[in-house]
Amino acid sequence: MIYVRREYLRSICCSRIFIYQILYANPCHNYYPYSKIFSNCTRSALDFPCYLHQIDNWWNPKQLSTLRTQIELNSYKYTQLSFYYSYSSGAFRSFKKRVRKRLKTIAKPCLNEAQFHRAISGLLPRFSAGELCEVLNLQVDPVVCLAIFNWASQQPRFRHDVLTYHITIKKLGAARLYDEMDVVVEQLLSKPNIGSEALYNTIIYFLTEARKLTRAAIIFKHMRSCSTLDCRPSIRIYNILFAAFLSRRSDSYINHMYMATIRSLFKQMVNDGIEPDTFSLNSMIEGYVLSLHVNDALRIFHQMGVVYNCLPNSRSYDYLIHGLCAQGRTDNARKLCNEMKRQGFVPSSKSYNSLVNALALGGEVDEAVSYLWEMTEKQRSADFITYETVLDHMSKQGRKQDVMSLLKELREKDRLDGHTYQKLLLVLK
Repeated sequence: MIYVRREYLRSICCSRIFIYQILYANPCHNYYPYSKIFSNCTRSALDFPCYLHQIDNWWNPKQLSTLRTQIELNSYKYTQLSFYYSYSSGAFRSFKKRVRKRLKTIAKPCLNEAQFHRAISGLLPRFSAGELCEVLNLQVDPVVCLAIFNWASQQPRFRHDVLTYHITIKKLGAARLYDEMDVVVEQLLSKPNIGSEALYNTIIYFLTEARKLTRAAIIFKHMRSCSTLDCRPSIRIYNILFAAFLSRRSDSYINHMYMATIRSLFKQMVNDGIEPDTFSLNSMIEGYVLSLHVNDALRIFHQMGVVYNCLPNSRSYDYLIHGLCAQGRTDNARKLCNEMKRQGFVPSSKSYNSLVNALALGGEVDEAVSYLWEMTEKQRSADFITYETVLDHMSKQGRKQDVMSLLKELREKDRLDGHTYQKLLLVLK
């Protein structure tokens, strides 16, 4: 326990050196606000916001010794204070994100001057765009590539073409230098005569990787407004946008909000005369399932091969089986699974796990056990929750002997490892 004088606490904790040590010296640790870490202290000690950090090896021992000496000399004026020690993974993620952003800003890559001068020395006085492309392709360092691109922009009688923009943007995007890439993109948008579908596809792909969806939508609108047909969006760019909007699969609320955008984007694609492919229709099915609109997903599924010239694949069935099981519609999920097997597809582990869990929760334990053996025979792995659900509901039906015999049989056939077997025994007890 450390004692800190109340009126001196602000000056101690808010000095420039102390703030640097807290915010930058060890950004991997978690920080807790004063309201959660003060213990047995008066209200006056909580009148200011201050983030405190654990005293660890990174602290200078001399500074710590000096601080303790000052505290001991004036101990009668100090309030009890605890430096909280924790490595909780969920605390203050936004704070750590800001710290990482500051560190990233400080640690920007520097230009290799020697490599830059070596590269431009190989160019002729009046080089062409093709010769510049060869030099840019040879550069491994994206910062050097950007420096060469900017240097070429300042040369008289030289104009960049589609290839020079494409190479530079691709190298910057692959290195995740998104801010620098955005500057080059702004220069490109100011030149209406330069552009191609492949170039805009690359830009939108890296913008979606950086989660700059608004910026990607602006580039997409710019593509649609282009007068040349070579720059108009194709099925590839729509699929990139579909994948970007569906990348947050764990949050059904976010998927519900994005589904309206995906639906309007799909409608726009059809109105522009672009024929959807299997990936596009699977994206619609997945989006509807993730946003809990399973009936709309079934409507898209039944239109495949009838309205649209593409047939469903295994992913189409897997999305729907999982969505139907999540809503407890086991009869429909079972029929779809049987249809999938008749088409020559093998359900995925996720589909089998969803179906076995839904059947067990619905009281059809024997049917669940049948599908459980079927998935193990087809080399599909069942997770711990699936085993636990089946055995637990079998036990609730009073079939203790069947539970132990099934568990023993699974162990003898090497369907369970030793750790999972012992864990299931503990749960059943």
